Amino acid sequence: MIVDLPDTTVSKISRALVNVREEGGAVALGRVLTLIIITRQGEMEEVIEAANDASREHPMRVIVLMINGAKDAASCLDAQIRVGGDAGASEVVTLHASGEAGSSNLESLVTGLLLPDAPVVVWWPNETPSEPANTSIGRIAQRRITDAATKADPSAFVASLGDSYAPGDTDLAWTRLTRWREQLAAILDQPPYEPVTGVTVRGASDSPSTALLAAWLRLALDVPVEWEYLSAEEWPHGIKSVSLARESGEVLLERPTPGVAILTQPGQPSHDLAFPRRTLRECLAEELRRLDPDLLYGRVITEGWARLDPPTTREARS
Repeated sequence: MIVDLPDTTVSKISRALVNVREEGGAVALGRVLTLIIITRQGEMEEVIEAANDASREHPMRVIVLMINGAKDAASCLDAQIRVGGDAGASEVVTLHASGEAGSSNLESLVTGLLLPDAPVVVWWPNETPSEPANTSIGRIAQRRITDAATKADPSAFVASLGDSYAPGDTDLAWTRLTRWREQLAAILDQPPYEPVTGVTVRGASDSPSTALLAAWLRLALDVPVEWEYLSAEEWPHGIKSVSLARESGEVLLERPTPGVAILTQPGQPSHDLAFPRRTLRECLAEELRRLDPDLLYGRVITEGWARLDPPTTREARS
């Protein structure tokens, strides 16, 4: 069910939500959080689809906010309510604010639509404020999600994450590392239990996760970590390989092709592992599983990043 509300107000939207539940049989019971998505026109449907998929694991109310702050635009608030098959296991409210309605305090546009006594999560899937925690909406949220992979310069964005970090912040570039971190931790939990003396991480030039993995390993292992960005011809997307140097030899976890990784260890047969690129829905659902601050992420982008040397280049190594 889709209900359009052109040139409306927040109070009218709130009443319409009640009417939809009463007349259409949709219920808000079981909603566990409110997800606010601040996005751009033209990219709304992709993020709504990801939120709808994630809502099957985390029933929630989704508020999608799109702002046209042009001074010459007429002040107007258009809204749309989606429930049932058009909203997965959530309620979706889209807000198009223009003119004065979009240039004032954004918190006032969403406060009346939040689920009572439920956590608030804010997600900026593309454009991100310089200090998410200090924005009007960021201050009311328990978690704030950004995505370095959507930035024009992912490397520079990752390098700046520690400058604006506040407990509750996270980035989907970190979430995409879960499979790599789990596998590397499992390797170190197995014999021969030798200390790691050095690490090398390689990944695509557009992969912010490469830098975060290097920072995590620098923090966790407290050993020198070399990391390198590869050209698009050498490797298209994401992390290419991680090498751990130990006394018995090199442990190599490498993807020869996207979606598959090969684990090679001294004295053992190699193993093929499934390493598919994680979808936006999977990353969002994982972040919504925890509403407390991710303290390890905070340490990685501050302490780990401060200890990490700059990436190497082929010119520097030759």
